[in-house]
Amino acid sequence: MAESSGPRRIGLYPGTFDPVTNGHLDVIGRAARILDKLVVGVAINTGKGPLFPIEERVELVQSEVNAIASKNGMVIEVLPFDTLLVQFARKVGATMIVRGLRAVSDFDYEFQMAGMNYRMAPDVETVFLMASETHQFIASRLVKEVAMLGGDITSFVPPLTHERMMKRLRG
Repeated sequence: MAESSGPRRIGLYPGTFDPVTNGHLDVIGRAARILDKLVVGVAINTGKGPLFPIEERVELVQSEVNAIASKNGMVIEVLPFDTLLVQFARKVGATMIVRGLRAVSDFDYEFQMAGMNYRMAPDVETVFLMASETHQFIASRLVKEVAMLGGDITSFVPPLTHERMMKRLRG
């Protein structure tokens, strides 16, 4: 899709990715099919009490998206951020913010955020991608809770992330 003059459609998919889930990867894969370049913005967001430090979250997401980038012949860049989302979108040259929707409960919050972002940056569109039915119920918060209580999370997260989570929770 990319022209020789450089990327045309640059999207930003933001999140805390603590941990990155198969649901996140589903949205990233779907966004990759409609964009020339995707920036995955990993929010520092220490207020949420992340399980993984920012550097490790960036590393895990980058490791997990490399195959998607190769498959689609595109660039997927993973960067940390701690600014307003629209400021970060402008910084990376994104004209589209990609958000995944799992259920109706996500919509109210996402609708409000899209409205705020539009007021601050009308040149940056928000695009919603529905999660596939196999991933609609996966939330990082729930995955962490299940793992902490000894449940099996292998179907919710990719293998490297699973390995790192189990190591961190045991340690």
